[in-house]
Amino acid sequence: QVQLVESGGGLVQAGGSLRLSCAASGSIFVTDVMGWYRRGPGKQRELVAKISSGNITNYADSVKGRFTISRDNAKNTVYLQMNGLKPDDTAVYYCNVVSFVSGYNYWGQGTQVTVSS
Repeated sequence: QVQLVESGGGLVQAGGSLRLSCAASGSIFVTDVMGWYRRGPGKQRELVAKISSGNITNYADSVKGRFTISRDNAKNTVYLQMNGLKPDDTAVYYCNVVSFVSGYNYWGQGTQVTVSS
């Protein structure tokens, strides 16, 4: 059982930066893959970034070069540093953990990111 709590969302102007945090508690392991998804207005949920225990990362094309995902296994926390934010980045961002043992997906409650022009 894993519980995820996101924080760090907010309202920023285009070109600004935010750092999202996701603190995991419960039965989380370093082998679990952690990541961020988002759902913008009128859009489907999409992968933003994910990171393995070996710090192998994967990013959506739309955020490459602007966002950086990282993790601190000692704190069971995954971060998303978002720079050069654009209005199209406006979305609810969800933390995700995929269990290495079962493949089960755990989700946070989401944190709103709004980028104004």
